Amino acid sequence: MADEAIRTGFVEIQGRMIETTAKLKQVQNQMRNKEGDKKRAYLTLEELRQLSNDTNTYKSIEPKSVLMDEQEKRLKDSEAAIASLQTSKEYLEKQLTEVENNLRELLQQDPSLARQIMSMSV
Repeated sequence: MADEAIRTGFVEIQGRMIETTAKLKQVQNQMRNKEGDKKRAYLTLEELRQLSNDTNTYKSIEPKSVLMDEQEKRLKDSEAAIASLQTSKEYLEKQLTEVENNLRELLQQDPSLARQIMSMSV
């Protein structure tokens, strides 16, 4: 009965580890996307700052000020999203560490389970 409980625990921990790792990768991808958005907004703003204030821009022939406001909003939104995603990333990394520790403890409790897992991996 104890063997079955340990195996069930292992399967549960393994599932949590897979789920947490997938979530972490998703957050990291979202952060990369937001970093790209932030960089594009920053570079667009830098180019717009070089133009005179009465210059109409390409995007629907809008005044420079309208386009600059849009880019500044995108920049701030990207920064806020990145900060939020960073918090999520840190939380998921802590969860992953906890799951890894749980798995390590479980394998130390039952060396035969560790041997079985190693034989399946090879």
